[in-house]
Amino acid sequence: MIAKAGKPFTEGEFVKKCLLQAASIVCPEKKGQFSNISLSANTVAERICDMSSDIYDQLCEKAKCFSVYSVALDETTDITDTAQLAIYVRGVDDNFEVTEELLTVMPMHGQTTAQEIFHQLCDAIENAGFSWKRFVGITTDGAPSMTGRKNGLVALVQKKLEEEGVEEAIALHCIIHQQALCSKCLKFDNVMSVVVQCINHIRSRGLKHRRFRAFLEEMESEYGDVLYFTEVRWLSRGNMLKRFFELRAEVKVFMEKNGVAVPVLSDPIWLMDLAFLVDVTHELNVLNKRLQGQGQLVSAAYDNVRAFSTKLMLWKVQLSQTNLCHFPACKALVDAGTPFSGEKYADAILKLQEEFDHRFADFKTTEPHFKFYGPLLL
Repeated sequence: MIAKAGKPFTEGEFVKKCLLQAASIVCPEKKGQFSNISLSANTVAERICDMSSDIYDQLCEKAKCFSVYSVALDETTDITDTAQLAIYVRGVDDNFEVTEELLTVMPMHGQTTAQEIFHQLCDAIENAGFSWKRFVGITTDGAPSMTGRKNGLVALVQKKLEEEGVEEAIALHCIIHQQALCSKCLKFDNVMSVVVQCINHIRSRGLKHRRFRAFLEEMESEYGDVLYFTEVRWLSRGNMLKRFFELRAEVKVFMEKNGVAVPVLSDPIWLMDLAFLVDVTHELNVLNKRLQGQGQLVSAAYDNVRAFSTKLMLWKVQLSQTNLCHFPACKALVDAGTPFSGEKYADAILKLQEEFDHRFADFKTTEPHFKFYGPLLL
């Protein structure tokens, strides 16, 4: 439970105190047995290592029954600036039972070149007893070291498969990462810069932050605070923009009371840009969540992407006709008398649609393989 909750190993000592307190009330005669349980940090660490080894052994045993398998790799940097390579595996046996697990996380203290990553991947596959003969697919985060045509990881894997006499593997860029990158084509920096500036002003100092929350309580606002935004957390932008839009009047009054004028908070054109961005990022967040989750087939994920692309075509036409049934934030402003220019936002939707078409071109070429698993995919 400590490992699943992501708690520090020292939490075991606190858990033991809770157990002893509960035992003294529920079954005082057995309190001595509870006191003999060792939950020190070292013990917890050893038990977690034992469980990890057992899970790894079970995965290696299951791998012997895999008819085919694929891997997914993600390289990131931890708080100590050490590169960590996470390797996931998904295998299918003859009974079509799917096993999807984290194979290993390997620290990379040197360079994170394609060659180094390839060596780590080979070690992980061979140590687990996987056969290259059954390797059918690889998914990466799209970094140059991963996808380079000649010396990238994917190219090195394909060469390895060729040496083993195996058919070329399907190589894909992580579909969730692709979707997040598509959203970056929405160039509304005039909106994001002001929103981030206001939020940083409110939350950068404890006193101002406390005063703002107290001010929201006095105004009986639906929300009690504004949210931070970080590029790393893809869903945070949509959540932050929606909260800011809902609190725009309160933020304007609070900023003016603190001697910081933000004229654009009264500008109808800027407010409409904000509302449009709120609506679009909300839909992008919905798509992102649909792509997440364990055990998803790529055919189903790609189906969601194609459905979203079709929606973009519909929204472009609707915006041109000032039909805001799918844009509630924009509609709220229009109902309040704010002017609306549909062509401007239809162009933004068109750019987003073109970005989706461009970034998912590799999925388009692999679509015939998806139809085998998703017969209703048109």
